[in-house]
Amino acid sequence: MSGLLIRPRIRPRVAVVLVYTAAMCMNGLDSTIVNPALYTIAGDFGRPLSAANTVETAFLVALAVGLPVAGWLGDRFGTKRVFLGALTAFTVASAVCGLAPDLTTLVVARAVQGLAGGLLTPVGMTLLFRAFPPHERMKLAKVLIVPTALMPALGPPLGGLLTEHLSWHWLFFVNVPIGAAAVLLGVLGLREHVEGPEGRFDTVGFWLATPALGLLTYALGFGPSQGWTRPAVAVSAVLGAVLLVAGVVHQTRAKTPLLKLRLLADRVYGSASALAGVTAAGLMGVLFVFPLLYQASLGASALDAGLSVFPEAVGLMLASQVVDRLLPRLGPRLLTVPALLVAAAVFGGLAVPGVAENAWSVRGLMFLIGLVLGTAVLTVQISGFESIAPPDMGQAMGLFQIVRTLGGALGIAACAAVIGGGHVTEASADPGPYRTAVWVTAGLVAVGALIALRLPREAPQPPPFDDEDAPEPPGEGLAAQEAPVAKG
Repeated sequence: MSGLLIRPRIRPRVAVVLVYTAAMCMNGLDSTIVNPALYTIAGDFGRPLSAANTVETAFLVALAVGLPVAGWLGDRFGTKRVFLGALTAFTVASAVCGLAPDLTTLVVARAVQGLAGGLLTPVGMTLLFRAFPPHERMKLAKVLIVPTALMPALGPPLGGLLTEHLSWHWLFFVNVPIGAAAVLLGVLGLREHVEGPEGRFDTVGFWLATPALGLLTYALGFGPSQGWTRPAVAVSAVLGAVLLVAGVVHQTRAKTPLLKLRLLADRVYGSASALAGVTAAGLMGVLFVFPLLYQASLGASALDAGLSVFPEAVGLMLASQVVDRLLPRLGPRLLTVPALLVAAAVFGGLAVPGVAENAWSVRGLMFLIGLVLGTAVLTVQISGFESIAPPDMGQAMGLFQIVRTLGGALGIAACAAVIGGGHVTEASADPGPYRTAVWVTAGLVAVGALIALRLPREAPQPPPFDDEDAPEPPGEGLAAQEAPVAKG
């Protein structure tokens, strides 16, 4: 145990990066990899497709339910302990999914996966951001982009490949060796950090925020395809909205709230969170609606339409290189505002008549979306936590992920409403409504450029006399705040 505390500081950082990347790749891949296999799963269990859809419903709703408590759990029990516990649960649940003898078992195990995934992202990012002080976080662009961009984009083609050539069970088995190796590396290499909550657990806030996010996620996810007037969807939407409002009122008045909404009053963090919601709405909306426009304009297959957006992931990968080099020179505001304006123009280009009919034009514009919007998103994600004190990092990460998750769901729902409600699963012969929905996403991104004017001009600077190779002094910087609670 004591040996871990005197290791060179690069070793815990390497462990954090490797374990975080492995866990987030599993989580990101599982958010999309099951979609192509739902027909096969339904057939194997002798159930209708609507029943098999509960496999995805359980994952998404449980993921949203896990987000509100992630920050409190990490502070109370330690980020290392909670992260590795969630990663272990995710890995075990993946094995149970692959071995599931019936649909009920699969749905329950999938819900456990989602709940663990809801804890993994904010707690994992807390580990990552605590390991790197603000002026060094530009290095994290390459780490953050792989699970958030490449893995979800690889999910559908990889899911179809495994289902066709092996079986759908392997969609889940692939997680087991990766998860086991990540847990072992985390046990040996991660440092513990127990912040300690300020007071008692906010029970009222928990029973307001948790069902609110679950119900809203369900309504926003299934309202477009099943119809907003369907009783289950309508009741979930109304009840979720009521609980959300009540939860916000409670959180602003409670002495020790489950979610520290006061953090949103911070100029940099509040702007970054708003940007995360708006850009997630625009990106998720266009990735939802454009494949439908592609099918409506060209009569393309669903597979061709899905592959048409894949260059966006390639652009996002390149964006990580751009941010790494330009953010220290230009600063967050000067890098983000032009990127969002260009992204809005590119989004609009997708809606111009004749563009969707040209496959290479589509690929080029999708690549540009990934490049310019990815540059803005990564810049916001890296620089938005500059003013957050280390004790508040866990809470800030959880709140940030909640805003981004709801933003993405709202973007999809808005596009579905423009297209025509419950008929979005059937590509219409008239591409007009789809083009209008794409313009809506362009408007959302343009609004983000206005919000980005509130970001700081300068990139985070290193503290005076900072020396990368020197041991961490006991009274300086982030490491000093972690030292009293480091437990190996």
